[in-house]
Amino acid sequence: MGKTIEKLIDRDFQDMQIVLKINQDSLNELTIDHLKKADIAIEFTQPSTANDHVRMCFEAGIPVVCGTTGWYEQLNDVKQLCIEKKYALLYATNFSIGMNIFFEIHQRLAHLMSNKDYRAKITEIHHTAKLDIPSGTAVTLAEQLIDHHQQYNKWELNEQASIAKMSLPIHAVREENIPGTHRVKYENDIDSIEIIHEAKSRDGFAQGAILAARWLIGKEGFFGMNDVLNTIQP
Repeated sequence: MGKTIEKLIDRDFQDMQIVLKINQDSLNELTIDHLKKADIAIEFTQPSTANDHVRMCFEAGIPVVCGTTGWYEQLNDVKQLCIEKKYALLYATNFSIGMNIFFEIHQRLAHLMSNKDYRAKITEIHHTAKLDIPSGTAVTLAEQLIDHHQQYNKWELNEQASIAKMSLPIHAVREENIPGTHRVKYENDIDSIEIIHEAKSRDGFAQGAILAARWLIGKEGFFGMNDVLNTIQP
């Protein structure tokens, strides 16, 4: 994601300039003083490091856009800190504009299918190097479905989740060179309904993260990608 963001900024966002890049070979440059040179930080790393990175950005006084998934147990504490201290954090499990439109459609469909005789299932397909299983986007889809559908009260990473337990199954697949596909399917003995989002490249995620970064500058509080999309003028 970092390389894709860098590519798009160089190509499509000429008014923006990258002043600091951190990877495994430049961890010694990740300091408060270096972070203060930036107007905003974009954080895509690993679940084990995201919490420390976001807090370091807070300490440096710069807003941060974070797309790292899989650190949900720590996220709520960071959110509270952000709100109490008037920092700025925009967190999303998926920055693709298309995926966020998919989220809206998905929630409406979940509401319509509540109390209907259909069994729901979420399938996510990603590249083999993806660390979190299921994907953060799949977890978001599951939580949204549970919120809008009376049949389910939790999700399970298991296609054979028990109907009696009211658990929503998530099926995770890992394949080579797959940017990301998410499917939500409702099925009974008569027919099936399915909605699919298929990413063709990482460019959509990177573009959304850059737009979010530009939007977040000068703001205080905790935000999501829906806040960005709801204020973008057509």
